[in-house]
Parts: sequence; structure tokens; C-alpha cells
Amino acid sequence: MKEKAQKRGESFFVFMSLSSHRGFSLGTTHTGCDLHLDVGTSVVLDKKTDLLWKVNKTNNIAKCGFNNDPVVFDKYEGRAELFRQNYSLLLKNVQHSDSGDYTAFMVSDEDQKVAEYKVIVQVSPVDLTVDSVSGSSDSCNLTVTCSTVDSQISSIFTCVAQNCSQVEENSLKTPDYYSSLIVYLHGDFIICNHSNNVSWTDSKTKPYCETRTGKFKGRKDMND
Repeated sequence: MKEKAQKRGESFFVFMSLSSHRGFSLGTTHTGCDLHLDVGTSVVLDKKTDLLWKVNKTNNIAKCGFNNDPVVFDKYEGRAELFRQNYSLLLKNVQHSDSGDYTAFMVSDEDQKVAEYKVIVQVSPVDLTVDSVSGSSDSCNLTVTCSTVDSQISSIFTCVAQNCSQVEENSLKTPDYYSSLIVYLHGDFIICNHSNNVSWTDSKTKPYCETRTGKFKGRKDMND
């Protein structure tokens, strides 16, 4: 597996971080790169056998039939390319939402898996929203929502007496190894952290509790 990076108008290939694990290849890469996924084994098609790339078991990316040009399915039109000479797949300008399980099959009477990758892409930024707050004489009790800006993951957390715990998650993906969200308190800040094996990012808000009225106000403050 390779990634193609752009730098000062030049194009070049660099090898991804890649390891084998339980029969598949685990790769990590950064947002905006082009990924080249190789089949890595001999593939011979005939009139009854096609080559199909898919992601996360159900989403078809591209296919190639015997003596036919490759076809890229609508969702990946302009974002993917299948090369007939070796049946490798190129994913263009990948984003965090492109993290997933990529598999190539020879499709006939029985499907035969010829390549499998688990791709983890650099995390996307996050937004942190305070939904509710209640104050006491010595602490603030908070409910907050932390969401990725690509809307792939959104989680609700409650923070009571300096301890935060997740109460709800809405996810369009994902095994935990793609990325995770955590919320914690540090000093005067509420912090949401989004991380995976490639990178991390966070968003934080500095809350103020008015304990007599129970009112709350907050502001984004990334520099304090």
C-alpha cells in the first residue's frame, strides 16, 4: 500500500505505515493523500469472473470484468480509480470518513478474497457544545456533546464532580480502532479529544458557573 502526497507542486510516492495482523494489512495515512491499494496476488478473470473492490462489506467501490474497462460506482465517481493492468485501487484525497475495511474479491460461483486492508486516516476536527449545566456551591455538573466536523461520530457526555462519562453515541462507522472521542475536565476547561493511531485533535471550552442562579455561560478559548 502506498500513499501519494503533494508538496510544493511536486508529486511523489511514500510508503504508508503498514503491518500485517490476522490475515489483513493495517495501514495508517493522513488526510488529503492518495492511497494506492495493491492486490498482491495473481488475478485471472474470465467470462464468469469479475474483480470487485468494496469497503466495510456492503459499499461497492469499483469492479472490472473480463475484457471490459473498469467501472467505478456512483458514490466513488471521481474519487477512485481501478487499474486494469493489476487490479489495484487508487483512492484520491482521502478523508477521515474514508477509514474502513477495504477488500478485493474475485466474484464468481464462489467469492475469493484477494486483498484486505484496514485503513485508518488522520482524525477530523471536533466541535464541543455545552447542552446543560447545573451549579452547586463547589462544582458544576455538565452535559456536553462532542461531534466530529465530518458528522461521522457524535457522543454525549455528562460530567459530575470532575468525572466525565459517555451516555450516548451516534456513529456512522466504526470499530473503535478508527478513532475515539473522550471528554474530560482539566483545570477550568472542558476538553473533547478525538484520536486514533495517526493523529489527535481537541476542542475546549472554559465554563463559568454562577452557583446562586444556576446560570451558565461559556466561550471558546483555545489560547488560555
